[in-house]
Amino acid sequence: MDKKLLLKDQLFNRQKVSLLSDELHEAFPLFQKIKFVLEIVEKFPELELKARIAWMTKCLKKYLPNEYREAVAIILKALPKPNNPNLSDDDFGDFIYAPYADFVAQYGCTKENLAFSLKALREMTTRFSAEDAIRYFINAFPKETMKELQIWSKDAHYHVRRLCSEGTRPKLPWSQKINIPITDPLPILENLFSDRTRFVTRSVANHINDISKIEPDVAIDKLAKWKKSEKQKPEEMEYIIRHSLRTLVKQGNPRALNLLGIHHKPKVQISRFKVPAKVVINTNLEFSFLIKAEEDTTIVADYILYFRNKSGKSNSKKVFKLKKFPLNEGRSLTLSKKHLLRQFMTTRTIYPGKHQIAIQINGNVLVKKSFEVIEE
Repeated sequence: MDKKLLLKDQLFNRQKVSLLSDELHEAFPLFQKIKFVLEIVEKFPELELKARIAWMTKCLKKYLPNEYREAVAIILKALPKPNNPNLSDDDFGDFIYAPYADFVAQYGCTKENLAFSLKALREMTTRFSAEDAIRYFINAFPKETMKELQIWSKDAHYHVRRLCSEGTRPKLPWSQKINIPITDPLPILENLFSDRTRFVTRSVANHINDISKIEPDVAIDKLAKWKKSEKQKPEEMEYIIRHSLRTLVKQGNPRALNLLGIHHKPKVQISRFKVPAKVVINTNLEFSFLIKAEEDTTIVADYILYFRNKSGKSNSKKVFKLKKFPLNEGRSLTLSKKHLLRQFMTTRTIYPGKHQIAIQINGNVLVKKSFEVIEE
């Protein structure tokens, strides 16, 4: 059986580096394309994904002209055509172009090059998102960069508009923290929440979800205002609200649930909660329960796993989504789920011993049971 190709090898490999090198050579005939490829790919096996981007950036610096603006001019000339502006979603572009924006961030984040570099990032982000690179400029030149992003938030290309939301997220994954108040990007989001492109509105929702983890009321107030404005189509506004409030819903925030039209404490009964006494590690935890409504209500059912650490303490938990559904008075429904207790994950390790599972309805924990994880 063939070994599964790792993501870093799918995104950064000899073929893709060769493509990049050929494009650079066409734009700049003095570019040593063969040496460039050989030097880069020789080191790939020892590098993870982000480290490969950084390594390619260093190699670009070595093989392109030393003068920054001359080097960037070559990169811009070598760029492929922009991503299709007529699409509406899931057109991420090619990761192999990520080092270009990183090059601008590493070598062009200076006062004298500010306007030139921002203009370059605007071009590059239409091929692959410059969301990480723009954060260097936000931290170094917050006033000037945020002013430019405000203009870009009305750009004709939806990748540029998305960058304005994604690049200013308080908790953007895989990126450095930005040192601006979380409310500073809100005027930008005002221009974007009514966007007709899901690629943009999903970013807006993710941005508001980030804010909700820090200042829940700021997030809820903004969503309520947007809903009232009726500037976005009702179905898309519903999506934005639902996606923005997913963390607060898991936490059982009453205001968030209310904005979604969900009662915080519905009159329901939980029974027949079945959990196995023992579960073998790396197999499924199978559980089920019966829920009955005493009034017409909307149910948001989640389950919570309380994990045992190496020393035997249950000091961490994670909420998992189960099902959202309407349930009329007197009606009941059995819910069941299989959850794989994989021992080694990127976020935690499952240890043998006592663990717990709870059922959460509309943010309220109603029942909880223990089970033991054992080794084969």
